[in-house]
Amino acid sequence: MKAFQVYHLNLAFSSIATQARGEVIDRCYTPLLDLVEQAGLPIGIELTGWTLQQILELRPAWVERFRALLDRGVCELIGSGWSQLIGPLVPASVNRWNQQLGLQAYEQRLGIRPRLVLVNEMAFSSSMVDLYAEVGYEGIIMDRDNVRLALDLDHHPEVALPTHACGLRLADGLPVLWSDSVLFQRFQRVVHGDIPISEYLQSLRLRMQRERMPVMPLYCNDAEIFDYRPGRFTTESRLHPDGEWNRIARVLEQAQQALGLQWVSPSQALAEVLKTPRRSGRLSSAAHPIPVKKQAKYNINRWAVSGRDNLWLNSRCHQWHRLLQNEPQATASQWRELCEFWASDLRTHITAERWQEACDGLQQRLPEPPAPSLAPEAPTASADPRFSISRDEEDILWTFETSELKLVLNARRGLTLRSLAFAKHQFEPLVGTLAQGHFDSIELAADYYSGGVLIEIPGERVRLTDLEWLQPQWRVIGDELWIEGELPLAHGSLRKAIVIDLQGQGLRLHYGFRGWQRPVGLVRVGILTLLPQSCAVPLELTTHLGGDEAESFVVEQRFNHTASSSFFVSSSSALGATKGELSIVEAAGRGLRLQWDPSACAAMPMFKHLPTPSSHLSRLSFSLCELDDTSKSGGRMLDFAVTVTPL
Repeated sequence: MKAFQVYHLNLAFSSIATQARGEVIDRCYTPLLDLVEQAGLPIGIELTGWTLQQILELRPAWVERFRALLDRGVCELIGSGWSQLIGPLVPASVNRWNQQLGLQAYEQRLGIRPRLVLVNEMAFSSSMVDLYAEVGYEGIIMDRDNVRLALDLDHHPEVALPTHACGLRLADGLPVLWSDSVLFQRFQRVVHGDIPISEYLQSLRLRMQRERMPVMPLYCNDAEIFDYRPGRFTTESRLHPDGEWNRIARVLEQAQQALGLQWVSPSQALAEVLKTPRRSGRLSSAAHPIPVKKQAKYNINRWAVSGRDNLWLNSRCHQWHRLLQNEPQATASQWRELCEFWASDLRTHITAERWQEACDGLQQRLPEPPAPSLAPEAPTASADPRFSISRDEEDILWTFETSELKLVLNARRGLTLRSLAFAKHQFEPLVGTLAQGHFDSIELAADYYSGGVLIEIPGERVRLTDLEWLQPQWRVIGDELWIEGELPLAHGSLRKAIVIDLQGQGLRLHYGFRGWQRPVGLVRVGILTLLPQSCAVPLELTTHLGGDEAESFVVEQRFNHTASSSFFVSSSSALGATKGELSIVEAAGRGLRLQWDPSACAAMPMFKHLPTPSSHLSRLSFSLCELDDTSKSGGRMLDFAVTVTPL
């Protein structure tokens, strides 16, 4: 059987201190080139343009040696971009600049353009296929394990997966060379000495017999984890006394002898895959709109709303992006710098020193963000002919009506939306509240409100909601009716506003946090419950995931982005929504468009769809914070506002 390897070089790796970069080159990157030369292995080496530039400054001889090996064709350059950023979380123009700048760096420093590109952090969207093809890549390297989950092929062999990943414009798709999380993690373990070589070889033999792969992705991951430990965890394994690059050579030699493996380059491996029947298809689904690498704790929220303060960092990067877009004289250097600030490694286990550097850099380059959007407090307004207000005899349900919409709020439950109906839908509400007892199953025996807030802090055993008495105050500001209230909560106060457009069909939900610090937990706002009697399945979700065009996902099967993956990981997936837009359309064609400003608050929309025999629970929420292994205390609680209009 033929097998290939790809080693990922990343001097921006979150846990590597700036002053340790030279040591990493000496201990990790130089032995990698030794392996190419001494063992004659046609290894794929993937690195960003930024990493290549750093190596050139610190160890220029390494770059010359690498270039010579590439010229001789004994190893292969795999593309990445200028920076390792998460494409489905980044606007299309930034993704485009990132790829173009990376290719320029490869050509200038190495005299070559790579044919294949490795999907950064294996965070995939169909939009990225179009961008990769646009800049000239001929194929992509993507992890297959979570694509199997996305396509409901988890227990199927590799041959069931597509050979080509479809884009939105590129219908035939780009060829895919599949990597494998389990295989690369097993390789890491045997090299670190966690399992014996004999056990590792037996697991490879069983895998070969079971799957009959056309080519084996023996290793596709980091180079910096061999013969180097950044000190990120107290549980890090010790360095193997034999030297881990020496052990790699030994493992590969024994694998070749015992299993008859024949080493090929990544491009040669892809050629083997393309000998099989062509199968073009999407690699994502509503349940897994952005497949990523490895186990569930590595879901997309890791880089979006976790880390030290990723929501703030991403919002500031969106603000920077908007400034560059509106600046005709913006230079390549400015775009390059923005790509660096959007790097994934700033968003995971970044060292305190490098995080502070990034924060200081943003403060120097950007003006202060706009003040919170909530209007100042004011007394209740007088009557206005453009709307009417009524309430029930217990002052619980308050109804606000205009010629274009009808809104019923529940004052007993924090001004949540009992129902919201638009004239465009003949005043049949699509969102509102499902009372306890709507579903037959005890699993769903709860009230499901709309417009609410959920905050959970597991370390403090705290669960906070806005489901308390909140007497509304209202007033007119221009062509808007503001309905407001404020709730004291354990860690600060929550100020809510529901704003009705008196000139059109629109409703805006505001959430303001006073006296809050970002918790080590989850914060979800703008929770909207679809009313199943008005929203027939299948539903369709449409949003942007790093490209120029929006991607659509059909919602039929059971899934839950908000479900925790473990006690330490509070969610499982989300939608990138890089333009701050999302639409939900039900089977009859009626729908809602949601819009927000990611430069003010780059919230992550998450969806839940739980079908029952006679109904379905479908809810949208916006996450401002999630919990995982990258979460750190501190950070900001940003205000959030989202506008709801009918489709």
